[in-house]
Amino acid sequence: MVSEGVLLGMGNPLLDISAVVDDGFLHKYDIKLNNAILAEDKHLPMYDEMAKNYSVDYIAGGATQNSIRVAQWMLQIPGATTFIGCVGKDKFGEEMKKNAKLAGVNVHYYEDENAGTGTCAVCVVGGERSLIANLSAANCYKSDHLKQPENWALVEKAKYFYIAGFFLTVSPESIQLVAEHAAANNKMFMMNLSAPFICEFFKDAQEKVLPYMDIVFGNETEARTFSKVHGWETDDVEEIALKISQWSKASGTYKRITVITQGPDPVVVAEDGKVKKFPVILLPKEKLVDTNGAGDAFVGGFLSQLVKEKPIEDCVKAGCYASNVIIQRPGCSYPAKPDFE
Repeated sequence: MVSEGVLLGMGNPLLDISAVVDDGFLHKYDIKLNNAILAEDKHLPMYDEMAKNYSVDYIAGGATQNSIRVAQWMLQIPGATTFIGCVGKDKFGEEMKKNAKLAGVNVHYYEDENAGTGTCAVCVVGGERSLIANLSAANCYKSDHLKQPENWALVEKAKYFYIAGFFLTVSPESIQLVAEHAAANNKMFMMNLSAPFICEFFKDAQEKVLPYMDIVFGNETEARTFSKVHGWETDDVEEIALKISQWSKASGTYKRITVITQGPDPVVVAEDGKVKKFPVILLPKEKLVDTNGAGDAFVGGFLSQLVKEKPIEDCVKAGCYASNVIIQRPGCSYPAKPDFE
């Protein structure tokens, strides 16, 4: 049986402001499709502009929180998952808390008095998405919150940990605490490459924690950027996945597994010096609503079977199922019950 609090996620909780926009809007704010960036000053007016000129959905988001919500949905066991991050003391923060509780996730937010809850503009054109995150309060998470006895108790209770690479920009110290705890207690610690800019500009922070990662997730663009940054001189996703899986490890309990998604192309899994490929569920173009949350949902589905100690094949299958459901709906949302066998 899956125990309460078995899976813990830590990351940047963001309220997604999602809308189908047009090419002119992308051009105006210098936005590339299929990308994820942090908002600069030039992007700040776009949040209001989206709300004013487009039909907007508000959805509790942020990469790690999405994955944890999807894992919770797949498991259907209230309180099986926990999420930690920082929100502001405002209506968006309250909205997020309400959303997460409804989803069955046990959230322990640190509430910042001075910054507003973080938001993420999700600009959708032709089903493809681009993310511009204004971290705001999410950027204010402190490891002191994690060290509080009631929060550290959640870390001790969990057996699996998942953190998106985006959190490296916020609290590498918190990541290190959890990573070292996992290694010392034979628990499983997992991270995501998350975005090309993380591999490029947070290379040192990423490298410091890489030895602790038992599973590394990412997509083909992130994998190629990782390869370039490390001077590997290969664009071959299978080769890169293998190389990442063979990076030195802090604990010998688990051999590292690298899992790279490639949109409609097969998922690449590198483990034990070998690569396996798993086909995804192909979706007719007219059924694609938006790709926002597809990668997060894949991870959530994957984790839902991992905590049940299912084989990797089943984890990948569940990941493909979850992402297939999510891309047929706006944002990272899903029906009441999963239909996964």
